[in-house]
Amino acid sequence: MPQGMIMNQTPEQMARDNIDRQLSASGWIVQSRKQMNLNAGLGIAVREYRTDAGPADYVLFVDVKPVGIIEAKREEEGVRLTAHEDQSKFYADSKLKYLNNDPLPFVYESTGQITRFTDYSDPKPRSRPEYAFHRPETFREWFKRGKSLRRRFFDIPDLQTNGLRDCQITAIRNLEESFRGNQPKALIQMATGSGKTYTAITFIYRLLKYAKAKRVLFLVDTKNLGEQAEQEFMAYMPNDDNRKFTELYGVHRLKSSFVPTDNQVYIGTIQRLYALLKNEELDETAEEANPNEVKWEKREPVPVGYNEKLPIEFFDFVVIDECHRSIYNLWKQVLEYFDAFLIGLTATPDNRTFGFFNKNIVSEYTHEQAVFDGVNVGSDVYLIETEITQKGATIWKGQYVDHRETLSRKKRWEQLDEDVVYSRIELDNKVVNPNQIRTIIRAFKEHLPEMFPDRYNEQNEFEIPKTLIFAKTDSHADDIIQIVREEFGEENRFCKKITCKSDDPKSTLAQFRNDYYPRIAVTVDMIATGTDVKPLECLVFMRDVKSRNYFEQMKGRGTRIIFLDDLRKVSPSARTTKDHFVIVDAVGVTKSLKTDSRPMEKKPGVPLKDLLAAITVGARDEALFTTLASRLNRLEKQFTDKEKAAFAEKANGRTLNQVAKELLNAFNPDTLEDLRLKVELENPGAAPIEKEEKFKALAAALQHQAASIFNGELNAYIENVRKVHEQIIDLVNPDELTGAGWDKDNKDRAGEIMKTFADWIIRHKDEITALQIFYGQPFKRLDLTYKMIKDLAETIIADKPVLAPLNVWRVYQQLESVNGQPKNELMALVALIRKVAGIDATLTDYDRTVNRNFQKWILKKNAGQHNRFTEEQMHWLRMLKDHIAASVHVDSDDLDYTPFDAQGGKGKMWQLFGDEMNSIIDEMNEALAA
Repeated sequence: MPQGMIMNQTPEQMARDNIDRQLSASGWIVQSRKQMNLNAGLGIAVREYRTDAGPADYVLFVDVKPVGIIEAKREEEGVRLTAHEDQSKFYADSKLKYLNNDPLPFVYESTGQITRFTDYSDPKPRSRPEYAFHRPETFREWFKRGKSLRRRFFDIPDLQTNGLRDCQITAIRNLEESFRGNQPKALIQMATGSGKTYTAITFIYRLLKYAKAKRVLFLVDTKNLGEQAEQEFMAYMPNDDNRKFTELYGVHRLKSSFVPTDNQVYIGTIQRLYALLKNEELDETAEEANPNEVKWEKREPVPVGYNEKLPIEFFDFVVIDECHRSIYNLWKQVLEYFDAFLIGLTATPDNRTFGFFNKNIVSEYTHEQAVFDGVNVGSDVYLIETEITQKGATIWKGQYVDHRETLSRKKRWEQLDEDVVYSRIELDNKVVNPNQIRTIIRAFKEHLPEMFPDRYNEQNEFEIPKTLIFAKTDSHADDIIQIVREEFGEENRFCKKITCKSDDPKSTLAQFRNDYYPRIAVTVDMIATGTDVKPLECLVFMRDVKSRNYFEQMKGRGTRIIFLDDLRKVSPSARTTKDHFVIVDAVGVTKSLKTDSRPMEKKPGVPLKDLLAAITVGARDEALFTTLASRLNRLEKQFTDKEKAAFAEKANGRTLNQVAKELLNAFNPDTLEDLRLKVELENPGAAPIEKEEKFKALAAALQHQAASIFNGELNAYIENVRKVHEQIIDLVNPDELTGAGWDKDNKDRAGEIMKTFADWIIRHKDEITALQIFYGQPFKRLDLTYKMIKDLAETIIADKPVLAPLNVWRVYQQLESVNGQPKNELMALVALIRKVAGIDATLTDYDRTVNRNFQKWILKKNAGQHNRFTEEQMHWLRMLKDHIAASVHVDSDDLDYTPFDAQGGKGKMWQLFGDEMNSIIDEMNEALAA
């Protein structure tokens, strides 16, 4: 039981005890009304102070002057705190007994667990969630300033654009507009090489100079990125001052637990900030690797806590560099701790990124735009196809083959007692076929002059451009390196490995970037952690990638521009500035469907034995459980029937699959919700804290049950069986090159898919209702429903899987220009049918079509009566528009569901539009589907 907690307390008393503790931690002296002494300290929080509207739960005094109100509510009211804002504002506007005070600007609603805060001196006061209460000295400083930060945004002058690219100008202007709209989060998407950090320093400079921001945190996830950022701040010179940034403002890179208060910009890793908020020391070596790649710590992660040396208001802004990674799990606590505006910087956002930043994308500067503007270089795709790469092979029973242990590389020669059939997916895992690797590398070598026809030196010798090969595993990389050296007839330094596990990855990377050798590097895992090599002109994919975001990062290694003089320092035969790079696709990576989904395995770099050890000694963490479940699922596919039976015998009869399911179930949100419901039903009159303890006990029991199966004997068995699994070296099946050429030579198949899709649509246009509507009169399209489109998609995929809408969309992208990128299969399908039916001349993402039609409709409605709709009405119309874009159609019944219900639902729309409500819905359905 927490200290100071009394049995049988009411929920209101428990909330106030928590509030008292939090106020004390934030530097306030909490007093009762009868014991009030406003001279006891700088900040005094007085309970039950009387106002002419009744007693306020807490009145906050700073320097003996009232400044704020806290409206305390029991924990169950956390979900309804915004409903109590009028009540707390009523107290804040009231006269305090004995005082003729002005309305108090700083107002909180709090349950002791959840706290919201409103500064009523802001232009449009809006409450926001807070981790803790602000400190008294903060309120004193805010009073001295006069204008709040959100008012000072309007003091920022127009941007001087000299020295800035168009994409940087757009990003800064839109970001500052977002600040003026009091948007708490903003995302800047800028392609690799387009100057994200320079843009960030420019808007940070303007925030410090004109908005009088106190402090800004520039957050990175590796020490290396922090050092790079520090160098850029030191080199930056604003376009309206002849002094460097560091002459005007203090810049401090956090290297220890000491945080000075007299600087304006702080650069730190998210790991260090996390350690600071846990009051722990952090060794600098922990900042060298991306936090998503570090080894398992074998202990349960600790939540952050309040640190009086680093209060929630310490930073006004937090800029998150490379925000596509690292910040969405444990590390998110760091960002949610501070009362600060969050600005994300990334070249490759994914769905998590968009979701975290509230879809507030203030700047979207894509790789394609950057290529068009000459900021990046584009790519050409060269395909290498071989028989075994595509189909796998069979080694017949009776053959003698090498068996090689994956890790030790130890070999044994043995006859096969059964046929070994392997697929393209099992290649380089279960079976290694050196002939397949050799066929690809040989084809790559022979066709390089076709890819780079001008790379002959004065002796008429061909010079290999700087090339990076992506391998599947360390073992695969070693095989590739050996064969590259042999096929090119070169020495060790010609081809080297750059991975986190190689002996000295930093120096090898520096050599690859700055020296003539190595000409070819092979990498597995150092893709997103600083492998930018400007002279890189060729990427060879010998591994497929299913994640769209990961693939874009990999391709991004080749996009950096480099001028001729610098390129010639490492590639002397170069004759022109780098204007493109070549993707050599040896595995179909440019053709395979990509997804935004995240892998289940959250700790991919952790050895299996460490995961087993951690769970055996009592570590309980969602990432550990899901990662171990993922590994066991993999092993289940590798184990023989005999090995599976032995596992079950040692695991009390449970199979690998059952154990994996129990691990996942221990943190399944639905399962945990059922446990909460069980506690509520069985303990209806219990105090919230008691219910929480019961729930935690049930959840812990579920975790213990899943983990209890693991012990030293079972762990040793799993690890030993995994180790003895070997790779078969297939020297029996020679591979054969089946195709090598530029991507355009392979477009016939894409054209066939496009034609097959169009034929299918036309053939069924008279028998499927959704297609009849598209081929009918335009006004008929208002009758389309989400279910019709969903059923149509399922019918197409069931009939011809190759015609899955996103696959057909990808085919169109290869053959002609398209507008946008659909978010899902259904939006792709609508756009494709519109194209085939002749409604759209160019294949256009349905989102864009709806947005375009919405603009036309609004202009038409405004004709003759400027701004016919109020801003609140426009907000509702935009919500309707977004719903139509995602679901094809909107009905009045939809207004009772998300997102409309949170805004007042059908009743609110009727209040805003009256008798016009239904006609507006019908009009929008018709107009937006046009």
